[in-house]
Amino acid sequence: MSVTVTLLDHLNLTVRDFNETAEWYRRVFGFAVVERGRSDDGSPWGVLRAGEALLCVYECAGYAFLDSEARDAKKVHGLNHFGLRIADRKSWEATVTREKVTVLYGGPVRWPHSLAWYVTDPTGHEIEVALWDGNHVTFDPLPAKV
Repeated sequence: MSVTVTLLDHLNLTVRDFNETAEWYRRVFGFAVVERGRSDDGSPWGVLRAGEALLCVYECAGYAFLDSEARDAKKVHGLNHFGLRIADRKSWEATVTREKVTVLYGGPVRWPHSLAWYVTDPTGHEIEVALWDGNHVTFDPLPAKV
């Protein structure tokens, strides 16, 4: 019998600037720094939390960032985006306006059971901001195997 995963615990991200990133995630998504430290080279790191969502953020100022197009061109694997779930469209759209957040792909994208906005953080990590219909994760049943 396999173990049952109940929640994605955290994402671990390298970023250009820890303080800029932590402040951006605070303003845009309400994340708070709940733990911080220094790597062996003295660079800051921290754990950011919003509700049950956790991000571990490590400053790696000298690293280059490869977006999905650059990774595709180099045939390199990587994370295309990660998703954060929201429950309030009006608050999110007010935040986008107030913080001048650029929404990619021409605006929100309609999926079968959700609406999604795609944005990037200060380093360039792409984030899908997902609003599920009725605030409930739903999928159509898969067809029966033949």
